[in-house]
Amino acid sequence: MYNLLITLLLIDCVLITIAVLMQPSKTNDAMSALTGGADDLFAKQKPRGFEAFMQKTTVVLGIIFFVLSLGLVWLSSH
Repeated sequence: MYNLLITLLLIDCVLITIAVLMQPSKTNDAMSALTGGADDLFAKQKPRGFEAFMQKTTVVLGIIFFVLSLGLVWLSSH
């Protein structure tokens, strides 16, 4: 059981990395990186399409990561 959870956790880590790298960049230029994007503070729009899918995928993979991590901690303490 321990080996199965470790394997699933490693697969989840790789998938989270891929999902984060596939998300589109929100900064348009280097100046917004320096200023923190303060000019876009009130210009927030709801993500649609691919961006929304990738955000949901990242959240689901993050939840799976924490559940697997907690399962490993519980299993290793018993």
